[in-house]
Amino acid sequence: MLASALAGQYALVIDARSQREYTEDHVPSAVNLPVVDNEEYAEVGTTHRTDKHRAYLIGVSYALKNISHAIDDLVAGHPKDARMLVLLLPRGQAQRVVVRRALHHRIPSGSPSGRLEGVPGVGQRSVDRTPRKFRFHVLCGPTGCGKTRLLSALATVGAQVLDLEALARHRGSLIGDIPDMGQPTQKWFESQLVDALRRFDPEKPMWVESESKKIGAIQLPGALLEAMRDARVFAVSAPMSERVQLWREDYAHFERDPDALIERLRHLRPLIGGEEFAHWESLAKERRMPELFQRLMEAHYDPAYGHSIRKNYPLIEDAAKVDLRRLDGDSLLEAARQLHEEPATV
Repeated sequence: MLASALAGQYALVIDARSQREYTEDHVPSAVNLPVVDNEEYAEVGTTHRTDKHRAYLIGVSYALKNISHAIDDLVAGHPKDARMLVLLLPRGQAQRVVVRRALHHRIPSGSPSGRLEGVPGVGQRSVDRTPRKFRFHVLCGPTGCGKTRLLSALATVGAQVLDLEALARHRGSLIGDIPDMGQPTQKWFESQLVDALRRFDPEKPMWVESESKKIGAIQLPGALLEAMRDARVFAVSAPMSERVQLWREDYAHFERDPDALIERLRHLRPLIGGEEFAHWESLAKERRMPELFQRLMEAHYDPAYGHSIRKNYPLIEDAAKVDLRRLDGDSLLEAARQLHEEPATV
């Protein structure tokens, strides 16, 4: 597996593909130094259909210009004998020549070029088998009960934590988009997942939050879901007043713009009924956001969670109870220490 094989072997990994290809998937430690940008890549590709030699000359010109603007600062902090790796396209023989010329006298002579066989993803093969090596501890609980914050507290006290929502850049619900932050591609999510897992010790438990098959647009690998659903389960709960406060903090953008929240929820109207949805609209119009948040949890999210958790995590009936009376930082750290040090007593 490429990401694992590269870890720690090179002082610098340069991905010379376009920004588009790099964004889609890349080795997690790699720095993008595109030979051509997205528009230049398209120009070279279009020209190549009718005039291969002309396309090559255009590519050489762009490559020399682009790399010369950035390579000196990138390499300057490394000793001249440091091993570096330049990753290219799978069909990159011409590109390989261009990059070698552009990097002449800058990249150490012992540094190889490699083909990034990225389709269908740097992490695909390993993501099907790596999760099975771990013993998972799964935090279950209704929305707003502090599972994600408890995961963070567990990491603070030294536990092994896999935060899937952080990797997916999404909070996992219908309204879980994070403002000003798009989700990664599926390939890049899987590469980050494998890179995260390889850093953990399979002999120690791995804490993770219960998830359904998808986090926003990201599909969770089947092997990971199977390992999570066969794991030990911890049922997290918190008072409604604390859950409402958590929503007010995590979804402050909807508190400022309740109309956007209602619009996001509109397709639930056939499911929850016109009368209930009209009540949501009324609370939003009057800017009674704490009441609206509570109503959303009681009328929709909690019932939906109850159905989903029994279906996807059948071991929930025997789950250890984690009652969080408060969701402030100190309270979560105290709960995390107990879970980390003595999970069998919870």
